Amino acid sequence: MGRVSWLVVVLAVLAILDLWSELQLLGEHFTWSSLGYAVGQHPLAVAVLLLLILRPTRLR
Repeated sequence: MGRVSWLVVVLAVLAILDLWSELQLLGEHFTWSSLGYAVGQHPLAVAVLLLLILRPTRLR
C-alpha cells in the first residue's frame, strides 16, 4: 500500500510539471481555446490528473 501512495505522488508531480507552463498561461489569461490546446498537447498529463481525482477511495 505504501508503494501506491508514492506512485500517486510521483505521477501527480510529473503531470503538474508537464503542465506547468500551460497552467501559468491559463492563470494569466484564460480562454477556452487555450484550455483545449493544453488538453490536446498534454493528454497523458491531463489523463493522469483526472484518474487520480476520480480513482476509487479504497486505493487512497
